[in-house]
Amino acid sequence: MTGTQLLAAIIGTVALTATGGITNRAERANRIERTDFEKTVTATAPVYDATLPAASTAGIKEFRIPIKNATVQIANGVQYQGWTFGGTVPGPVIHVRQGDRVRITVVNEADMPHSIDFHAARIPANVAYRMILPKDSLSFEFIARDAGAFMVHCGTPPVTMHLMQGMYMAIIVDPKDGWGTTADKEFVIVQSEFYTKATGDSTMVEADWNAEKMKNATYVVFNGRAGQYKDHPLKVAAGDRVRFYVVNAGPNFDSDFHVVGAIFDRVYPDGNPKHVLEGVQTYGIPSGGGAVFETVFASDASGEGIYPFVTHSFADAEKGAVGMIQVGTPKQFATMSH
Repeated sequence: MTGTQLLAAIIGTVALTATGGITNRAERANRIERTDFEKTVTATAPVYDATLPAASTAGIKEFRIPIKNATVQIANGVQYQGWTFGGTVPGPVIHVRQGDRVRITVVNEADMPHSIDFHAARIPANVAYRMILPKDSLSFEFIARDAGAFMVHCGTPPVTMHLMQGMYMAIIVDPKDGWGTTADKEFVIVQSEFYTKATGDSTMVEADWNAEKMKNATYVVFNGRAGQYKDHPLKVAAGDRVRFYVVNAGPNFDSDFHVVGAIFDRVYPDGNPKHVLEGVQTYGIPSGGGAVFETVFASDASGEGIYPFVTHSFADAEKGAVGMIQVGTPKQFATMSH
């Protein structure tokens, strides 16, 4: 083969590879994945499933989100009549990739007006976040341009009441080139508050608007229920890199996320891995915000054992914002003593 023939062969191969790559990217961009949260319901027994659902390679992701009233458990033996996305508090987690086209259809199956607000979307509020009357629906779409852990919530006035009732969920947008590490386990934690008062039924409570105005929360919770991960810890293996996507739904309190006995070797205050913070003990998340945390339970450091995770505002932790991470199979099951 002459030099000219060799050069032509190389150019042809490169062109073919490039064309194939472009075709694959185009196929991914046009591939559609549809999820109906009427049918795909997050497990809540024995606990709310905190595992991050997988994100497919489809470039277009469509989600149907029903709004419905539901009786939910907010503490052991305590029931509450909630307003929900998808029948659970928090609602289902949406997981997409930066650059995906996200198509949303919200169906109001409840008996009063509601709406939806995506913190991850750059879209006019009058287009996407308008009021949805009972038995009506709303559809819109956006490009997930910004990576990170974002809040989704009802924005119908009074917004605080709709948040008190449980109308919030998380959307996780992965950076287009990933987070820069490979996580062995990934969990989504949504912190929120309930303001309640007793009813004639000892197992049922109802919303207390006056307590909310005084910011006197009855419960501060992770994933909708006080203390649920104390009896049913999040389980990982020794040596695992664990990534937490933490969203603070509020409506009023900051979240000071901390894992007792561990250090976050990486905290992403937004979705840009270039902004990563290293060696962080506690990191604050405002109401309506989110952040991403990573720690490694290395065998020669933290390793096997029980690690509580809390908001380090301990008045709030004592109201239910505390859980456990079980690393491996420790001989003694520790309890939260903070």
